[in-house]
Amino acid sequence: MRVLVVFGTRPEAIKLAPLIHRLRAAPDFTVRVCSTAQHREMTDQVVRFFELPVDYDLNIMRPRQSLFRLSARLLRAFETVLDAANPDLVIVQGDTTSALMAAMAGFYARRSIVHVEAGLRSHRKDAPFPEEINRRLISHLADYHFAPTPRAAANLAAEGIHERVWVVGNTVIDALFWALARVAQAPERWLRPALRNLDPTRRVVLVTAHRRENWGPRLRAICGAVRDLVAAFPDVQVAFPVHPNPRVRSVVENVLGGLPRVHLLPPLTYPEFVWLMQQATLILTDSGGVQEEAPALGKPVLVLRDVTERPEGIEAGVAQLVGTRREGIVTAAAQLLRDPEAYRRMARATNPYGDGQTCAKIVRLLRAAGPATSGQRPPTQGNPTTGQG
Repeated sequence: MRVLVVFGTRPEAIKLAPLIHRLRAAPDFTVRVCSTAQHREMTDQVVRFFELPVDYDLNIMRPRQSLFRLSARLLRAFETVLDAANPDLVIVQGDTTSALMAAMAGFYARRSIVHVEAGLRSHRKDAPFPEEINRRLISHLADYHFAPTPRAAANLAAEGIHERVWVVGNTVIDALFWALARVAQAPERWLRPALRNLDPTRRVVLVTAHRRENWGPRLRAICGAVRDLVAAFPDVQVAFPVHPNPRVRSVVENVLGGLPRVHLLPPLTYPEFVWLMQQATLILTDSGGVQEEAPALGKPVLVLRDVTERPEGIEAGVAQLVGTRREGIVTAAAQLLRDPEAYRRMARATNPYGDGQTCAKIVRLLRAAGPATSGQRPPTQGNPTTGQG
């Protein structure tokens, strides 16, 4: 089978990397890889670390590019890629604009669409924005749905999607274990000297905050909570990799810049970040991927959002939804930092997101199922652009 794997952002590349390697190792799959470079530098780091082949580099991102222009440019570019690759399967991951446009293009070309990490839902159109709508639309374009958890599969069933749905876990756990093993073999190669500034005698609270819905007052409240925690716990230091977006960086630097025991770090590579998760005592984040990765390392997670499309972690007790109110964040974090038993309950809970064998399962299922469509372009009838006569 001919397969085209598409990614555009760092999380997509991370989660698809182990699947790309699995597919390339299988003699019955011919794999082509397309990077849209929706996040240029951050995606390139992942490509280098995982040694991913990139057959088509769309280099799509432009400064201050709107979602309108990004979507239009992606859709046009994917027509050319599909003509060149002629895939039976188009594999997309998650909920980015790159994933949605690749799925749309594959649908227009009548190729089978494979959705990895299918069925996540927050049930709020604006949280996260635009990802919640992106993933809903991809689900109704896709032919194969690889859901990470039973709840995700139930979300698809509630929308009338019952066929070719499999619960396989999340590929991010495969990537996490692969990355940690590689870093352990050569830490001096993958870890920058700046990470050595962390004080080994103090506990590390790792903070990430970048989601669009948290920009502005909410991000300011998150940073205020970090100030309060550092003041309340002299044995705590904060590691905060700061997203390069000016709307994030300006707020974080204004509130936390120059504060003792707060390390505002540049964007980290994936190996650096997973190493830092391993060192952390507690993680505060609005990231979706971190909610899945941290429990695999036994790290309690406080989710800096009002809703999450990953409620399994909350229900399993490995994560807690705390929102973005300053007082609420401080209260929840302080309990875990002060109460060893409360901390142990979260750290020892079972990770609901997989065992690191997700990619092997996906390859087996794709091999057994085969393409859902003929893999041939439809005949031209009427207007080939709109499908209307």
